[in-house]
Amino acid sequence: MPAITGIVITLNEADNIVDCIRSLRRVCNEVIVVDSLSEDDTVALAEAEGARVIPQAYLGDGPQKAHGVPFAGNDWILALDADERLDEDAIALIERLTLDDPQTAYAFRRKNYVGRHWIRAAGFYPDAVTRLYNRTTAGYLPKKAHSSVQAPRVERTPAHIRHFTYASLSHWMQRIDQLSTRDAWAMKERGVAPSSLRPTLHALSATLRKLLFKGGLFQGADGMTVALTTAFHAYMKYAKLNELYENEAARTEET
Repeated sequence: MPAITGIVITLNEADNIVDCIRSLRRVCNEVIVVDSLSEDDTVALAEAEGARVIPQAYLGDGPQKAHGVPFAGNDWILALDADERLDEDAIALIERLTLDDPQTAYAFRRKNYVGRHWIRAAGFYPDAVTRLYNRTTAGYLPKKAHSSVQAPRVERTPAHIRHFTYASLSHWMQRIDQLSTRDAWAMKERGVAPSSLRPTLHALSATLRKLLFKGGLFQGADGMTVALTTAFHAYMKYAKLNELYENEAARTEET
């Protein structure tokens, strides 16, 4: 198996970073952590695990994930989020890969957990994510929110990544608050205009998509939970976008 560099971006991930690095070490000969100026023990813990830590104020999702790539000693990159772990079948698959085609990137099926509960409903599984790629031909798109790897070809594997998405339902709500704020800023930077209709329309669209097109209506409590949280996220990011414009207009009037 060719040498692989593992790359993780972090911000206050002391609870996750050790297990993430140890997971990457199963298949990577080096691990790079791009840290967004954490205020907890993330950096010390990462360095104690032998990772190279590169401090970098947060640039946005795609740019931050791309920032560590030039520091890698290998062309093959395995990118994980701090709350992700390689499942045993992913480790076995990567160990078998020859990685002789830099044009091909590899996607894995992601198991998303809330606490100890694996959510499989309404599109939460298999949730294919591209994580293994060759930097000479592929890389993360320069999107500040919800970026993904762009590659000439992507092979979808049957192997899994475990994603400890939320510690609890309460944590899920907290993350929606954080992520919807980030999404609103990203949209404003792209020039997305405010709209009084957009929050409601996107929330309704998300609900219909998850309940009907993704089958959540027939998947019990998990299906309903995914539909409602997705709708809430959609509503809040557009409502917060409107709020950003309102606050900007108010500041302009005050001056």
